[in-house]
Amino acid sequence: MFVCLCTGATSHEVADAVARGACTSKQVAVACGAGTDCGRCRRTVRAIIEAESAKVNSVAAS
Repeated sequence: MFVCLCTGATSHEVADAVARGACTSKQVAVACGAGTDCGRCRRTVRAIIEAESAKVNSVAAS
């Protein structure tokens, strides 16, 4: 699914950026470009960051 139509960044690219250590929407923007133009996708980017972080935390707790 496309997250950022301005740059063509997908949810997979955002998730990969988070997996590589991006913790904020600004860090994701640097990593894959999502959110660098109009900013409409930043809410979605933050939701992906939260979801991916929750996955990592649940795996770490196991």
